Amino acid sequence: MVKLIKSEGIAHHSYFIGASGRAIVIDPRRDVEVYLDLAESWGLDITHIFETHRNEDYIIGSVELANYSGAEIFHGEKLDFAYGTPVKEGDKFQFGNIELEVLDTPGHTLESISIVLRDLSASEDPQMAFTGDVIFAGETGRIDFYGVDRRPETAGLLYDSLFKKILPLGDPTVLCPAHGAGSICGADIREQDYTTVGYEKKTNPQLQVTREKFIELKVAEELYTPPYFQEMEFHNQKGAPILGRLPHLKALHPKILKNIMKKKLHILDIRKPTSFAGGHINGSLNIWREGVPAFAGWFLNYQDPIVLVDDHERGLGEVRQALVRLGFDNIYGYLAGGFPSWYLHAEYIDTLNLWSVHQLNEELGGKFFLLDVRKLEDRKEGYIEGSHHIYVGELPGRIGEIPLDVPVVVYCDSGYKSTTACSYLKKYGYNDLTSVLGSMTAWKNANYPVVNE
Repeated sequence: MVKLIKSEGIAHHSYFIGASGRAIVIDPRRDVEVYLDLAESWGLDITHIFETHRNEDYIIGSVELANYSGAEIFHGEKLDFAYGTPVKEGDKFQFGNIELEVLDTPGHTLESISIVLRDLSASEDPQMAFTGDVIFAGETGRIDFYGVDRRPETAGLLYDSLFKKILPLGDPTVLCPAHGAGSICGADIREQDYTTVGYEKKTNPQLQVTREKFIELKVAEELYTPPYFQEMEFHNQKGAPILGRLPHLKALHPKILKNIMKKKLHILDIRKPTSFAGGHINGSLNIWREGVPAFAGWFLNYQDPIVLVDDHERGLGEVRQALVRLGFDNIYGYLAGGFPSWYLHAEYIDTLNLWSVHQLNEELGGKFFLLDVRKLEDRKEGYIEGSHHIYVGELPGRIGEIPLDVPVVVYCDSGYKSTTACSYLKKYGYNDLTSVLGSMTAWKNANYPVVNE
């Protein structure tokens, strides 16, 4: 039996395989209770953990899970890991009738492997393949982690892995990738958990081209690389610190929070844009709850304590879980009573100006800096005339491109990322800021003009 474990936000997929009283876990996440609970409820002993590659977008839970279960960790031999056992092409593992075979499938990373599953009681043909970041539904893995100069080389390796290792497994083989739609590890992954070799051969546009054209397409891909990737790569090669349990969240009275604000810390406000704009703690960063997994790594550091602010203290555990998966163990606590307790204790509040798209249309051409913080591929599909483009995640490195002496109006897809951008800019001396509610979605719905490249 095979169970997919989905981690929302980072669109991560891990897999739990049960066979002959033992359990095998592929690419586990760091909060490992889900695997331990499955093993206990199914009466299985977790004995093997496989990593398909050194992950970049989250801390892998192999060391954590091995600490609890005693399982052995296996990964590709072409990287010097500080833990685990290297495996190579053709290595096989037997669990009763279930056989797992290792394929070397470099390209996304040089040590990438795929794991082929066969049920020998039924057939010697491959049944499933756990492909990591080699191939996704409708997409193939990114190849840009070794620098611009090596992109042709890694793109060629990925093509060969696909056409010499994955596709020859046969059309019926079920492909189990390490990510789903929304992951930063692929440009345009379909909303589909599983796929098959045959379906990808028919529908994946990157499998319809020559090797030369494939390399050209992959080299030209424009993908964002958050700064926290370096932290993930370090921990996923050297071994992440053992959590033992998720960090305890301290309940902080407003007076206590006010006192510790004199020190360096992140106040992470996870409310929606309208709530944040209506009132917030000065200096806080707004990333709406569901956006934390995707955007925290762009703005938070690993040294300063993190304090969470919400309205009703609900779902803080989910946010804590998301932060821990990204290696943010420096979570200090939360504002007790939520933001209402802040103003009920007569603490000072700050606000953010909001515009509708109608107000923006009326003011267009005025003396303000119009900033588009969407992804580049979204901007290419149309933008508001006169706007300047900086992706929201790149603001920390490009803040000098935004003038301080004129009002700044920010739009995105719907108003969430624009409010995140404004909250970040406010921390660095930008006082005349406006976030556009509804942003490009509402702008188009209002039939206002769009410039197309």
